[in-house]
Amino acid sequence: MKIVESLIAHAEENVRLRRDIHAHPELCFEENRTADIVTERLTSWGIEVHRGIGGTGVVGVIRKGHSLRGVALRADMDALPIQEENQFSHASRHLGKMHACGHDGHTAMLLSAARVLAQETEFDGRVVLVFQPAEEGGGGGAAKMIEDGLFERFPVDAIFGLHNWPGMPVGTFAVCDGPCFASGSRFKITLKGKGAHAAMPHLGLDPVPAACQIVQSFQTILTRNKRPADTGIISVTMFHAGEALNAIPNECVVQGTVRTFTAEVLDLIERRMSTIAERTAEAFELNCQFDFRRTYPPTINHPKETAFIRELMLEVAGPGKVTEFEPTMAAEDFSFFLQKKPGTYFVLGNGDGNHRESLHGPGPCALHNASYDFNDELIPVGATFWIRLVERWLKA
Repeated sequence: MKIVESLIAHAEENVRLRRDIHAHPELCFEENRTADIVTERLTSWGIEVHRGIGGTGVVGVIRKGHSLRGVALRADMDALPIQEENQFSHASRHLGKMHACGHDGHTAMLLSAARVLAQETEFDGRVVLVFQPAEEGGGGGAAKMIEDGLFERFPVDAIFGLHNWPGMPVGTFAVCDGPCFASGSRFKITLKGKGAHAAMPHLGLDPVPAACQIVQSFQTILTRNKRPADTGIISVTMFHAGEALNAIPNECVVQGTVRTFTAEVLDLIERRMSTIAERTAEAFELNCQFDFRRTYPPTINHPKETAFIRELMLEVAGPGKVTEFEPTMAAEDFSFFLQKKPGTYFVLGNGDGNHRESLHGPGPCALHNASYDFNDELIPVGATFWIRLVERWLKA
């Protein structure tokens, strides 16, 4: 892949920028320092800047030529509530906060591309640089930006986003047609009974056996209610009951997530989960409160834009560097953008973890892992791709 020359000249500066953001992680809707950095950089390059969109979001606009066509490029900025285990010099300085998903790198890549787009690249139209807050934790920063009039204030014909992908070789790209990331939903079931001495269970109403039966029954939704060809996951990840070894608790709380690729399957799962939880509780003479919250819809790539991206990957990176992305059941709030505008979400290989400096954590270089670190080799690669995308989409 031929890297844009000025990106090579600014490589060390761009790495320092990325590592500075990594050392100062900010959680969803708290990205004030990061937004300050983005604003300062964009302004210094003569780029029009708009702040406070979707809370802490920043939008930069570059206009050239006379065309009314526009394209949006998105980078997420927020970190995760994870205690970093890496001990290298740019490790997180904030207890319990960490860039464990590479949003620091996504921001650095788009900023690196922004300077070149503003100062060197020829195109005809509008480039909208979307620095989005609150992708993690169900924050839905993309939806907040849309609610704040993102696409009305900054009209575009399409929007594109990328994510680094550990395990894929550095410099390789992957994309797929249709669904690429799943929907994300959360549930909480509260069963209320009557506490009693563990030696006298007949005097109480024990919520624990009912909760266990509910959890086991949920799997029949996937194996007996859902079509085998349809994809869906129910993950019970939290089960809380009791405080004393010899006491039957008053209450049991079960929580977890549901992931699907279609709204129809999600509707089915929610309906059956509600029925199972409420009817089982009734059989055990318990009170049941069933809460189900849909956080992110599935991320579904648009055909025309995906064909465009795949062709561009082959041209820029070469056939040996482009693969088909296997859809993941992880969720991504870029989905909200794709519900409003045509576009594509794709991934860029982050390598196998050997890029990490000494004193990295003992775990793998995997997303949402306390030992993760973004691969700085990707900054000029991703930035070059953004530049070529604009050149092709808004051909002068």
